[in-house]
This record gives sequence, structure tokens and C-alpha cells, in this order.
Amino acid sequence: MASVTIRNAVKSYGAMQVLHGVSLEAHDGEFVVLVGPSGCGKSTLLRMIAGLETITDGQIAIGERVVNELEPKERDIAMVFQSYALYPHMTVRDNMAFSLKLSRRSKAEIAVEVNRAAEILALAPLLERYPRQLSGGQRQRVAMGRAIVRNPAVFLFDEPLSNLDAKLRVQMRGEIKSLHARLNSTMIYVTHDQMEAMTMADRIVVMRSGKIEQIGTPLDIYDNPANSFVASFIGSPSMNLIEGTVEDRGAQVVLRDRAGVEWTLPARARAHIGRDVTLGVRPEHVAITEGASNARIDNIEPTGADTHVQVDVGSNIVTLVRHERLDLPVGAEISVRNDPDRSMLFCPSSGERLT
Repeated sequence: MASVTIRNAVKSYGAMQVLHGVSLEAHDGEFVVLVGPSGCGKSTLLRMIAGLETITDGQIAIGERVVNELEPKERDIAMVFQSYALYPHMTVRDNMAFSLKLSRRSKAEIAVEVNRAAEILALAPLLERYPRQLSGGQRQRVAMGRAIVRNPAVFLFDEPLSNLDAKLRVQMRGEIKSLHARLNSTMIYVTHDQMEAMTMADRIVVMRSGKIEQIGTPLDIYDNPANSFVASFIGSPSMNLIEGTVEDRGAQVVLRDRAGVEWTLPARARAHIGRDVTLGVRPEHVAITEGASNARIDNIEPTGADTHVQVDVGSNIVTLVRHERLDLPVGAEISVRNDPDRSMLFCPSSGERLT
């Protein structure tokens, strides 16, 4: 096991810079998830840690060793890819043993390591099968087994669940978390799926356009996003963002949006009276209330336990979550209000959270 320390990492392809001075530390034994939209640089950063991409500037250390100039095989890492990358003509046993054979390990050592990994991943009954005879989830477990046998200091995962169906993704998320708890190894995991990030990570690293926007525990990032990008990216359904002006109503402070609809703000928003801001409200913090209607139901999405409702409020489409069935038709006129104590304010130009 080892920590991974990245200091001011820069990556350029000619004149195009794709990583802009990224700094990060994954502690020994920690599960860190890099998350962000496609093209944000998360996979490039992971490949730089692995040695599959060169670093243009900055420093990457695994444990106490700076690895900038080391070949991938010298870095004591193992990487699990999205595509599984199994040899189709080899059995599960031979796929898992291949890297150990290249390292000229003895047959007895190889057998011990392969059997250990097979036991951890419930692959023992499948060792003599070929990849074509396996399901997607079984192939992914073989790919993880091939990494485990090497006993690396660091595991790297590059969107390993993207090719699986929804039910299998949920199952594999649990298996990877169980694997981490059992091995207590340092793991760095890349995904564009914020649900994977929320359910798996010890800490999440949110990236955008080659920069880190925020680092924190899943719940800390969800409850205290640093800016409107993080607020809208983390959480499903996404946070509602409503632009308007903060106004004084005597006993209350409100945000008057562009259509003239008023949203109640917390008392601390008095510091921003007269200012244009963006109001952020999680869907679970918007409620249907009694009173004069101010919204029209635009769409209803029953998910089973919850119901997601999109409502047209003035010029804004606002999503709310009901933890119950909703017996109202599309087009119905209703009244909605936000929970002011759970609402947030952001700067419209920079996106930064306002205190």
C-alpha cells in the first residue's frame, strides 16, 4: 500500500493544455473517486499516474518515490480498464496468471496468488472457462483478479462499470467496495457517473476543464458545494438553479426571479439585498403546499419509492422529489415553495458559493 501525491500536474498536447496545475493526495488505503463530465481530464490524470501518459510539468509520487520518469511496470500499480482487456484464447486462470508469468514467478507462487484472488472474487468455479463463456460482470471480476494477483501498492480503475447494465453496475459497485475493505489498498477510481462517486468514495474529486473544482467526502460535497457547477453535477435529480435579485420584504428576504416569482431566502441573505444571485435548491427541498397556485405540473416521473415532478414556475422548470405517489395529472395547477434554510446562493458570473 502507498499514498499517491500529485503536485501541480500539467498535461499538454502541443499547444493544447488539458490539465492545469492539478494537486491531489490520495492517502494510504483511501478510496478516491475522480468524477466529472466527459473531457474534463480525469482519465488523462489517471493514465499519468499509471505512466501511460507522460507528465508535461509537475510531479507524481507513489509512496516516497517520484515516478515521473518510471515505466508503468516500475510503478507498482495495477489498472482495471473499461474494456476488460482479457486475452480471449486464455482461460480465466491463465488471464489472471499472465503478468506473474512475465515476472518469472514460480508456478507455486502463481498458483497461490491466483487461487487467493479467485477466492476473494468468487471466481474459483470459473478458472477453466474462457472469456467468451463469461457474463459481463464475471469478465470484470477477472480483470480485477488480474490486478489483485500482483499485490500492487495502488489500484487504478478507469470507468470499469460503463459497459454493464444498470442492475449489474449496482452489484459491481458493492463488490468493488467490499474488495477495498478486504484489501485495504489505495484505490483511485474514474467515473462520469456521480451516483458511483457518491456510493463508493471515501473522498470525491470533482473535475471540470482540466481543473479540480472541489475535494471532499460525498456528503460534504452534496451538502456544501463550493460552486454552482459542483452543486448541479453532484446529486440526482440535479439541483434547481434559479436566477434573480435579492429583495427585502421586512420580516422576510426573498429572491424575485426573472418572471417575478418570489422564493423565500434565509435571514443571512440580507447581506446580499439588491444583488443579482443564483438560488440553488435541491429537489427534495421543494415542497407542494397549500395556497394560491404558482406552478403548473409539466412532467411526472414515478420511480417506485419516489416521484420526480417537473413544474413550470414562471420562466423556470423546477424539479421536486416526493417520497410518495402523486395523484395529480400533468397540467394541474399547484403551489410550491422552497425550504429557505436548505437553500443556497451562488454568484451568477463566477458560480462561487455566497456565504
